[in-house]
Amino acid sequence: MENVVEGRNPSPGVGEERKAPLARRKVAVIMGPTGSGKSRLSVELAGSFPIEIVNADSMQVYRGLDVLTNKVPVDQQNGVPHHLLGTVSPDVEFTAKGFRDAAMPLIEEIWSRDHLPVVVGGTNYYLQALLCSFLWDDFAADMHDGFSDECTFEESLYEESDVNKDAKVSSFDRLKDIDPVAANRIHPNNQRKISQYLDLFDRFQVIPSKLFQSEKVENWGRVESLRYDCCFICVDASLPVLDEYVDRRVDCMINCGLLEEVYNIYKFNADHTRGLRQAIGVREFKNFLCTYLSDVGDLSSSEQYKGNIKSILDRPISDELKLLLEESVGRMKLNTRRLVRRQRRRIRQLEALFGWKIHYVDSTEALSCGAEHLWVEKVVRPAERILRAFLHENMNITSVLEAPIAPGAKLLERDLWTLYTCQACGDRVLRGAHEWEQHRQGRAHRKRTSKLRKSSSQGCRQVQE
Repeated sequence: MENVVEGRNPSPGVGEERKAPLARRKVAVIMGPTGSGKSRLSVELAGSFPIEIVNADSMQVYRGLDVLTNKVPVDQQNGVPHHLLGTVSPDVEFTAKGFRDAAMPLIEEIWSRDHLPVVVGGTNYYLQALLCSFLWDDFAADMHDGFSDECTFEESLYEESDVNKDAKVSSFDRLKDIDPVAANRIHPNNQRKISQYLDLFDRFQVIPSKLFQSEKVENWGRVESLRYDCCFICVDASLPVLDEYVDRRVDCMINCGLLEEVYNIYKFNADHTRGLRQAIGVREFKNFLCTYLSDVGDLSSSEQYKGNIKSILDRPISDELKLLLEESVGRMKLNTRRLVRRQRRRIRQLEALFGWKIHYVDSTEALSCGAEHLWVEKVVRPAERILRAFLHENMNITSVLEAPIAPGAKLLERDLWTLYTCQACGDRVLRGAHEWEQHRQGRAHRKRTSKLRKSSSQGCRQVQE
């Protein structure tokens, strides 16, 4: 069935760290899937440590769509400095390299104030760009932009366009001719990465697979090669609770003006793969807005639009606009749930492939019950203990704070290029040993292989009869 193809507490010495070598200065990183509570935790940690926050969310860096991107409102920041939050023009593409170049001087300034930089966000390739010392080289950063911004199969299908289909096929065919190994690493619809690989070849006349497999990048991303001395805290929760929470959060966003924000940024035939328009919650409403504007025309007043939206939500179930609006909301919820899963997988990869020691705090009970005392007890206090131990250079944190490790779990060899084909799952192609092992352990794969075994055994019995 399976085939391998080939108040403040400066006592820990935050200020003293300024005298340490640049490579080992301390940085705290709060990561986790969307909706888990990263931003809230980072603000509350300022009650115990002298911190400043550097935003590492690839959509929150842009100006605009404050509701849709769930930026922390100023009145909830509690006076804690937030950097790279709503500072970038919404029409530009803020790459991982751009984030790195903007964040590094900010971190230096934070240290100069005897404060601890706390990098907060769920965009893991932003974190890699900032923390991995290999990316100090601009040439390496060019490679990174084409290497780490993975696009899922679902995203690839979503972005496919009949208008550009011939051009996309032509680009992918060219990449296969130049570098078949690199072409096998990506989906044919992932135009962004195809373009980045081709641009890399055109600029430097070196095929991407040779660069990524070179001796220079062998230890790229490994914890021992990180630029800073990092404390990784991941806020996570069970998937059912996160799913329910993000669904409720989308409903709250609708009530708080999300539709007005999307209307203000909406442009017919706009590029939804660059800048702020690629945020989940923009393209999902494209069909609704297109139909709505064709019926009522452009509106000169946002208040008038807001009133009309409310009236659409109150219309009978059979109303076309109401159906389109509800479908758009449902699609946004679905894509947000998919994002949660993708972020969680990437965090596990950072552990398994690169050896990042990530300390987990569980927000499940706090999110499901909404009780303040549970949030403090289950999330804030454990995170404070982890960070305090890190600043005191004592990482012997009790096992209670660690994520459960599956039996037999170990650091996987960084096999990123071998292709695996699962015949049981319709010849699905998996890339690299880690992705292959994750697939084999998945529920869907186990169910399919079980059904195939049963059908095979039944066929044998029928022949014997």
